[in-house]
Amino acid sequence: MEHRKLRVITFNYLPSCYHFASEWIHNNNHEHVLLVTTPGPLSRPTPSYMKVVKDAPRVKDILVTTRLAQVAEPLIRALKPDLILSFSFPYRIPPEICAIPTFGAVNVHPSVLPAYRGPNPMRQFYDGASVFGSSTHWIAPDYDTGNVLSTQSANLPAMVTQNVVPQWADMIRHTISDGLARAIDGDPGIPQDNNQAIYAAAYSEEEKWLNFNEPTHIIQRKVFGLDVCGGMARAEINGTKFRVSQAEPVSGCNGKAGTILDKTNHKLVVGTGDGAVRLQTHPLTSRCPTPLEQLQG
Repeated sequence: MEHRKLRVITFNYLPSCYHFASEWIHNNNHEHVLLVTTPGPLSRPTPSYMKVVKDAPRVKDILVTTRLAQVAEPLIRALKPDLILSFSFPYRIPPEICAIPTFGAVNVHPSVLPAYRGPNPMRQFYDGASVFGSSTHWIAPDYDTGNVLSTQSANLPAMVTQNVVPQWADMIRHTISDGLARAIDGDPGIPQDNNQAIYAAAYSEEEKWLNFNEPTHIIQRKVFGLDVCGGMARAEINGTKFRVSQAEPVSGCNGKAGTILDKTNHKLVVGTGDGAVRLQTHPLTSRCPTPLEQLQG
């Protein structure tokens, strides 16, 4: 493995993903020569890029663009990077850019590839997949299809809570560290089995709204999947609409699905299809730190 100080360019629009990438650069004494971020396409905007820009140190060079070939490529070529590290970016990074770095271009995808390829790997939690985890892979022309350099996985518990976050974060860190070490060594990686691929589509508007006729454990995992990176869980209760950031089962409590059984501060106990759930609620337009952001401080 090459141990010299590397010039690294990252592509990130999610604050938590930017922090994972910059943490690896800092811990390995590499140089973060450019952060590329974007407001995203009109069809799938990425407004959280603004927090990435806000969180980055003032000495960090940042390029905000939607035009990779016209704007990003000439700058990246001039910077002569050793490595590109992408972790949350809504555009395909062109092969012409991937060919520039000395050691190539690598993407981090926080699922167990080839499962949950695509823009929304948080579906592994929403759907109740058998396993969850993270993968690092070479960037290929199609999203999340490149040869895998490193992967980590664990069984998804029946009750998905925020206790999953530290374990998931550790797996992400491991696949970044191990995968990039392999990339720098020139490891070609392992081809993905396309027959096992699952596409992780963005959540529809309907999927963001909780259905209290469902069992408590399903509501709990859906809230986690919606909230872990995007804060998208919604609920309408007694005619009032809320944003929901946490859900936990309430034992020994039953009532009609969708009705409020108890209320304390911003927490509501609501009847479900098989019991009750305690929800942490917020005004619909509010924005609170996601579980990954809370973990990273």
